[in-house]
Amino acid sequence: MTPQAASPSSEAQSTGTIEGTIVDQDGALAVGAQVRITRPGKPGSQQTQSGDNGQFTFTNQPSGPFQLTITAAGFQSKIATGTIQAGQVYIVPEITITVAPTTTDVKVGVDTEEIALAEVKEQEKQRVLGFIPNFYASYVPDAAPLPSKLKFQLAWKSVSDPISIVGAGVLAGVYQASDQLNGYGQGAAGYGKRFGAVYGDVFIGTFIDSAILTSLFHQDPRYFYRGPDSSGSRFMYAIGNSVMCKGDNKKYQPNYSAILGSFITSAISQTYYPSSDRGTELYFQTALIRIAEGSVAGIFQEYVVKRLTPHVNKKDAAQQP
Repeated sequence: MTPQAASPSSEAQSTGTIEGTIVDQDGALAVGAQVRITRPGKPGSQQTQSGDNGQFTFTNQPSGPFQLTITAAGFQSKIATGTIQAGQVYIVPEITITVAPTTTDVKVGVDTEEIALAEVKEQEKQRVLGFIPNFYASYVPDAAPLPSKLKFQLAWKSVSDPISIVGAGVLAGVYQASDQLNGYGQGAAGYGKRFGAVYGDVFIGTFIDSAILTSLFHQDPRYFYRGPDSSGSRFMYAIGNSVMCKGDNKKYQPNYSAILGSFITSAISQTYYPSSDRGTELYFQTALIRIAEGSVAGIFQEYVVKRLTPHVNKKDAAQQP
């Protein structure tokens, strides 16, 4: 006996129809929303779109549970489930889709160079006893690294400060009175030469140690005050200032800038010092003295200078509750 094909009426009785309406959160009909139907535990799926009236229809659906996934641009996905019986027209309760939340990444912050500039401006207000420059001390433990431009700016601010020039003049007078650098002679001419030599050491040393080499080696020329509440040996940290420094990466490292800069500055000074104050022994002696001065400066910075710097003391007082 030849099997007969199922009639349309018998096929309709073994399957059903799923219908529904999609609206947005304001109740408006959602046109063009994607609707996908799947069957739990069964492969494959069907897909359709909601029409102008927000409605969708799936015909010839076998009986059993189903899942609808509704997606639309700008809206959150929505899932609806149900179970259809053979021959049934299943009306899905109205489906409401809501607008998807938008997230915006807002980076609140200030450029590192701007922070460094602000910190340097604060440093340029620091003066021991109110008038002696103390520009190369930082009382901000996590200060922003200085770009090369600011390293040169700070060096120029230091060497061009009137007190720095007056200080060189006073030291030149001391040298003249004690007849140091005696090859320059006495009188106004001798004093002028001594002043030029002393200020030349300050000018050249500051730019080489604190601007040129620190830019080349990516090191920070400042002394970072540790304070009495710091961990570790505060004294050893202070005397280590001559051979250790903070890099632009904020990690401590050998102070190549100060060490090498001392020898370079000493070599340059040999070109204008009197012949009686030149020579290999004096060259190394001068360079090593400059390095040792870094340790002395560290001790003064750590234990003395902050107490005598009014701007810093006022700032600390203002920060206290």
